[in-house]
Amino acid sequence: MSSTAARLVSLWRTLHPLPGGRWLFARLFSRAVPYSASTSPTVLRLEPGHAEVSIPDRRANRQHLGSVHAIALMNVAEMASGLAMTAGLPDGVRGIVREIRMAYLKKARGTITAVSRVQIPTVTGDTDFDVTADCLDASGAVVARATVRWRLGLTPTKAS
Repeated sequence: MSSTAARLVSLWRTLHPLPGGRWLFARLFSRAVPYSASTSPTVLRLEPGHAEVSIPDRRANRQHLGSVHAIALMNVAEMASGLAMTAGLPDGVRGIVREIRMAYLKKARGTITAVSRVQIPTVTGDTDFDVTADCLDASGAVVARATVRWRLGLTPTKAS
């Protein structure tokens, strides 16, 4: 597990059982990745290869027709995919988003939870790797599905 992954998982394991710990973890994550705060996410679950992140039903997350905005769905899906993958990256490997594809399957209403599960590949050089995240409504129905293409690569050493 990379030092970033180890710190991320350690912080999660420390905070999530505490009252307000999930909310606090999301706030700390949002300080590191500022745009992620735009949807007011709460991390519900985090372990190497698995993340669940919810966004609340609030006016700022909706579009003019009253359902959750397409970009709010994309934001929470990207966050879930990134947390699931980053939490499992081995030492010396990093990733960055190269592409996001989103399929909108039905109107998204209410609290939405993005769920991502991933098997981290062996990385020996730059490689593209797709991670899926499903956005679920309160009934568990999939309202949108993202495929996030990550470029994984070896972290440059200071000597190179």
